[in-house]
Amino acid sequence: MRRSPSAYPALRFRAYTTDGEVPPTPFTLKVMRKLLGILVALATLTTAYAASPIGTDARARELIATLHLSELKGESGYLGLIGDSAQKVQIDGQSLKVQSQVYYMLTRDRPINYLHWLASDDTHILIEGGPVDYFIFHPDGTVEKQVLGRDLSAGQRPVVAVPGNCWKALRLHPGVRYALMANALSPEWTPDRVKIGAGQAFVTQYKDKAPWATEQNLKSLIGPNWKP
Repeated sequence: MRRSPSAYPALRFRAYTTDGEVPPTPFTLKVMRKLLGILVALATLTTAYAASPIGTDARARELIATLHLSELKGESGYLGLIGDSAQKVQIDGQSLKVQSQVYYMLTRDRPINYLHWLASDDTHILIEGGPVDYFIFHPDGTVEKQVLGRDLSAGQRPVVAVPGNCWKALRLHPGVRYALMANALSPEWTPDRVKIGAGQAFVTQYKDKAPWATEQNLKSLIGPNWKP
């Protein structure tokens, strides 16, 4: 089982070609770091202009309306587009934008982001609310659990970076009304580079790899997307 980092790791950005991974250009790094800087700034500024009390259901509804978030089918939760990069890379014959950014939100009525796989690196930055448990399943069969939140002394972190080619699921902590985050995907999200749901083969591969990785919990993270 992988351990959660004791200190926030430096973010690493990667560019790709059909021949494999290559170092990104200085301009690409500059653009990507600037975009992440904007997302982090949003996390600071959003709470300063809250019309409804932070941490309430009213505040959750306000954020959904203000940011034009929509229900996310399959994975569940709420999603809203922020933007994407003008820079592109070639991956497996596809021309993909270096990065795309979205808002993502869990609420009391939609507290779980069900199990899914992404080809892209997926960096989540907490804007407001939480904490949120992240259950991450690596392709080598190892697992880890991280907590997105602001209580650093309890091991929580305001940023969770999930490598590409991993399965993951998110769960809002009990009693918490919502969690709003900004997600940066590198390279961009495309529908052919995501998988939602799994079945018994997934459970067999990852069962008991950690105390929390019980068959019951794994099935609850798959939820309505169970594949017989």
